[in-house]
Amino acid sequence: MVTSKLIILDRDGVINEDSDQYIKSAAEWRAIPGSLEAIARLNQHGYRVAVATNQAGLARGLFDMRTLNAIHQKLHLEAQTVGAHVNAIFFCPHAPEDFCDCRKPRPGMLRAIGQRFDIQLTGTPFVGDSLRDLQAAFEVGCTPYLVRTGKGKRTIETGGLPPGTIVLDNLAAAAEHLLNSIQHKTETVELARSVLLKEKNK
Repeated sequence: MVTSKLIILDRDGVINEDSDQYIKSAAEWRAIPGSLEAIARLNQHGYRVAVATNQAGLARGLFDMRTLNAIHQKLHLEAQTVGAHVNAIFFCPHAPEDFCDCRKPRPGMLRAIGQRFDIQLTGTPFVGDSLRDLQAAFEVGCTPYLVRTGKGKRTIETGGLPPGTIVLDNLAAAAEHLLNSIQHKTETVELARSVLLKEKNK
């Protein structure tokens, strides 16, 4: 299995249902239908999966680290039931007024992911549902994918998407698009190689 590929996902609105009141407990965390299966499919094609999520609810006192750990434990356990694996979850615990470097749309969290996985982020797919996700992705050279789940439809209506943003219905559609693109590139390379060999053997 190829292990050099990485995809970065926002959490709320991409993997699980979002809430304007924050996800404050494990009971409130509910996977979007098909999202965990999409992660499993990406895993099967050699992708490591990292999550990059803003969690201002910590700074606002809406939940504590123990609760956040329980939410992520539920994510991991439910992922395992469908054969999916999330390699790492990165989160920003700060409020917007803290002006930290890790809260999206700032790029600190994504750069930390690049360092952890020892990978250049240029061209790495990032799937989000908000403009700040796309802005952070664009700044570090990731390929931005916007899904219509979560805040996605609102983000489309607001506009101002970074150049090259790919808009799709959900994470399952994003995974399908990404894997089809890779397959097409592979077939194109193989066709070119075949033509060159035929020319060489004439």
